[in-house]
Amino acid sequence: MSMKLDLAIDGMHCGSCVRRVTVALQKVEGVEPEALKVEIGSASVNFDAEKATLQEIVDAVNRLGFTAHAI
Repeated sequence: MSMKLDLAIDGMHCGSCVRRVTVALQKVEGVEPEALKVEIGSASVNFDAEKATLQEIVDAVNRLGFTAHAI
């Protein structure tokens, strides 16, 4: 089942941050890369809820040193 998740991400400040978050989210199994949108301070993620959880997606961002939370 496809779900949409909007994240607020603290600590991002440049294009390099956007790229790092984008790459990390694309590596999460179940994330739909064609529907992934990352900007400084936020991300919109469509994912297959049978393959990924909200926590796995948030953790992928937090492991980079940012603080992500669902909005």
